[in-house]
Amino acid sequence: MTRQIKIATLTVGGRAPVRVESMLKERLSGEREDMEKCRAQCERLLAEGCELARLAFPSPDLEKPLEWLLQHTRLPIMADIHFDPDLALAAMRAGCASIRINPGNMPLHKLTTLIDTAKDKGVVIRIGANGGSLSGRHREQSKGDSGVALFLAVKEQADLLLQRGFCDIILSAKSSSVPDTIRANGLLASAYPDLPTHIGITEAGPGDGGIVKGVSGIAALLSQGIGNTLRVSLTDEPEREVRVGYAILRALELRQRGPNLISCPTCGRRRADVRELVKLVEPLISGLPDGTTVAVMGCEVNGPKEAANAQYGIAGTPVGAVLFKNGTMVGNYSFDSLPSALPEFFSSRGDIGG
Repeated sequence: MTRQIKIATLTVGGRAPVRVESMLKERLSGEREDMEKCRAQCERLLAEGCELARLAFPSPDLEKPLEWLLQHTRLPIMADIHFDPDLALAAMRAGCASIRINPGNMPLHKLTTLIDTAKDKGVVIRIGANGGSLSGRHREQSKGDSGVALFLAVKEQADLLLQRGFCDIILSAKSSSVPDTIRANGLLASAYPDLPTHIGITEAGPGDGGIVKGVSGIAALLSQGIGNTLRVSLTDEPEREVRVGYAILRALELRQRGPNLISCPTCGRRRADVRELVKLVEPLISGLPDGTTVAVMGCEVNGPKEAANAQYGIAGTPVGAVLFKNGTMVGNYSFDSLPSALPEFFSSRGDIGG
């Protein structure tokens, strides 16, 4: 149990749920078109359930555009700061309630004003070390262990902030290496058990490979009780990062957003084309209550008995498919009749248990 902090109205740590975040991939600038693109992406992220978005803030000229964006979205924003602490001051003047600083490129001796301003304004600071920007000094101190070097980079700045009485801190140590990231976060959790952490695998890549890498590291940490916010970093749209993030939490039974669709992988016993059944079912279940389990099974072996806990289920039979609710059969249907039968099946919820 870590201490709880607040980014505007968003609670992080303590008894708050693990938060799902992403990063804006549109470029903020003073051009109205770019500002509108950022605002529109914020709205799409909100619709997917994103709770915090990081935003690249590379120039003090962006202070006014950031102020405008903060006034035109409900999505909490974290300004991503590198190299120059004055950028953090500009972001805070714009009204940003949280900033991320990178210990790999942020001079310690320039942090005093930043810390004092953040304390006065109630701004949360994330110390975010990245495997790609570790200093030579930290690599040398770790004797070549990149996981330890990540830990040491975060520790140096965390200790400085704590010594100055600043406690609204989120710790983050990420690498494109899953083992290095897990090791670094384990060390941080042991050294600072009361500080919340942000977890993820940085530069995980595109497609299935990126998802697998991100899930491997994030799930391993969450299963150890490490992680209060997460981001699945993909070479993809940020909305997909959010969907995958919730899928991880749903799989670990930490949070539920949207329905939980389970389906068998199919084998030679299948009575129906499960992939085609899934295509029929998926568009019909998006409006179901969070956590509703929907099962799509290929035969009687994996049918109502194995999926008895599903609120809604469909299983292939020799002549079509059987529909069931809470393990109880509703009726047998031919494959041809399913497209017309399924919408009514999923819309009748009066007898569906939790």
